[in-house]
Amino acid sequence: MTETRMSESTKIRQASGSVDLLSRGYKARFLVVMFLVATFNFADRAVFAVTAQTIKQDLGLTDFQLGMLQGLGFAVVYSLLGIPIGRLAERARRVGIVAVSLAIWSVMTMYCGLAANFFHLLIGRTGVGIGEAGFMAPTTSLTSDHFVRTRRASAMAIISLGTPFGTLLGAVAGGWIAQHFGWRQAFYVIGAPGILLAVLLFVVLREPARGLADRSARLPGTPVPPLRALLAVIRAKPSLMHILIGGPLAGFGMTSVAQFMVPFFVRTYALPVSHAASLYGIVSAASLALGLLIGSFGSDRAALSDARWSAWVPALGLTAAVPFYLLAFHQENLSSAVVLLLAGAILLLCFYGPSIGMIQNLVGERMRASAAAVYAMLYSLIGLSLGPTFVGFVSDRFASADFKLGSFREMCPGGVAPHGAAHGLVAACQHATSEGLRNALTVSSLIFLWAAIHYVLAARTLRHDLEAPTPSLQP
Repeated sequence: MTETRMSESTKIRQASGSVDLLSRGYKARFLVVMFLVATFNFADRAVFAVTAQTIKQDLGLTDFQLGMLQGLGFAVVYSLLGIPIGRLAERARRVGIVAVSLAIWSVMTMYCGLAANFFHLLIGRTGVGIGEAGFMAPTTSLTSDHFVRTRRASAMAIISLGTPFGTLLGAVAGGWIAQHFGWRQAFYVIGAPGILLAVLLFVVLREPARGLADRSARLPGTPVPPLRALLAVIRAKPSLMHILIGGPLAGFGMTSVAQFMVPFFVRTYALPVSHAASLYGIVSAASLALGLLIGSFGSDRAALSDARWSAWVPALGLTAAVPFYLLAFHQENLSSAVVLLLAGAILLLCFYGPSIGMIQNLVGERMRASAAAVYAMLYSLIGLSLGPTFVGFVSDRFASADFKLGSFREMCPGGVAPHGAAHGLVAACQHATSEGLRNALTVSSLIFLWAAIHYVLAARTLRHDLEAPTPSLQP
């Protein structure tokens, strides 16, 4: 028996490579590299958000078209590929999947800079979505194989800190480049480094055995449970189902605000794009960093005494965020709006880390990539796809209702009056596009209350579901 155990242990080490993948040094290396990947994941998204207003005016787009480019155009393919890539990540080398995905989304970000019209941009954004679909599922699965259950939310929080850093990088650098050299050059500069990082990832990271951190590592070739087994787990664990609904609903509101924040600053306070982009970067980076850290480390610590805090923390944050957003969108003073947006976003982001941690803890080690893929699919369909698209559509409707001089789209192409137009038309176009977006963002922020309800419901069965046996995983 002892010899058999030693033989299995040896095979597991060989499957993972000669490096001790559970050592403190290697885990630190893993977190640093994945942090950098997450950074460029969101830098590529942020550069579109901060150049959106410039692109809208340059190409004569509507808010609905902007919403589609940031929502449906990006997220539909992202969501459709999520589960197939998640299933692939249960079988194939996850490090390789992340590296190839990083290279794809970086190249397609650069392609966006070549766009001459809406359809060219749609192709580019779809390509970015194809690449980014390969990030979340294998990354969360890899993280779960390096860290034990009580450290997974915290580990994912460290990786997810790439989100604020990437947002700040994409916003500040992208906004400055767009202001001084044009929006196309911003896409080239932000996209290029990701190709080099993809090569680095291949070189410095190893593939761990599945379940390594749980001391239940399985050898390569172990059968992967079918997708119906994961669906059976979701049906058997109500808390998991509510997290899979609540997280995407929170993402709906969060993405709506984030993707239209720069246009909101530009239209409401007449800021230059570079200034608005810097404010967006600062608000997003600070709130993401603080929200992720407070939500993840706070819920991990609180859950040591009661596991339900993993769901209560997101519920409290989402509920408390609503009044801050409602006040922020109706401030005449820029400084007051920025402070309120920052406070609301910090509270909101407390949902993100705990959600990922709970999902990983509620399923078995051979289902983690698939579970992350299901979450990513729902998050992208509901949050990334519908959120910005909804805001763009509603903004155009509110703007048309506010504009009293005729057809808003015909008389205000790109949301602005034609060059040389009378002052009255210029002012009417500016007021309509500003009020339209302000009202659309106000409506979208109310979705946080709906999301909070699902986290409250998740808390009711979370302790039981964490300890409940997983349904049969036989393929």
